[in-house]
Amino acid sequence: WIQRINAAARLEGFSYSRLMGALHKNGIEINRKVLADLAMNHPEAFKAIVDKVK
Repeated sequence: WIQRINAAARLEGFSYSRLMGALHKNGIEINRKVLADLAMNHPEAFKAIVDKVK
C-alpha cells in the first residue's frame, strides 16, 4: 500500500511521509488501504484529498 500511495503522491508533488503527515495535521482520517485503492482506481478522488492538504 505504501508504494502505491507514494507513487501517486509523488505525481502530486508530495512524498509519502509528507502526505501522511499533512493528512494527520489536517485531521483527515483515512486508512492506508483505502488511500492506496483511491490512488490506483480513483485518481481524481485521490487528487481531491491531496488538494485539501496542500
